[in-house]
Amino acid sequence: QLQLVESGGGLVQPGGSLKLSCAASGFTLDYYTIGWFRQAPGKEREGVSYTTNSGWNTNYAYFVKGRFSIFKDNAKNTVYLQMDNLKPEDTAAYYCAARGGRVWSLSPTDYDYWGQGTQVTVSS
Repeated sequence: QLQLVESGGGLVQPGGSLKLSCAASGFTLDYYTIGWFRQAPGKEREGVSYTTNSGWNTNYAYFVKGRFSIFKDNAKNTVYLQMDNLKPEDTAAYYCAARGGRVWSLSPTDYDYWGQGTQVTVSS
């Protein structure tokens, strides 16, 4: 059964860093695009970043570009989101999601499989 499990969230001060992990089981990342999304209370879920099945193509939402990095470890079947220079407005529940094949999209509706999320809180 296809499963995604996020981890690595927590409380961090503004300007700090966190690395989120998205561990996949029941399928191989080689054949799936993985996206990271976030949802703050009272707001819609929004796309943060994605990496395509090959890992060669990545993209970032404008509000995290230059601060966040997405990368894959195929040996561990895991996708990471390195988040640096965090801001209070980055506070949200972060989710990873999967879609078969190559998808160039930050839209949550284009992804089929979702993890349970991990909370990130940026506060002094």
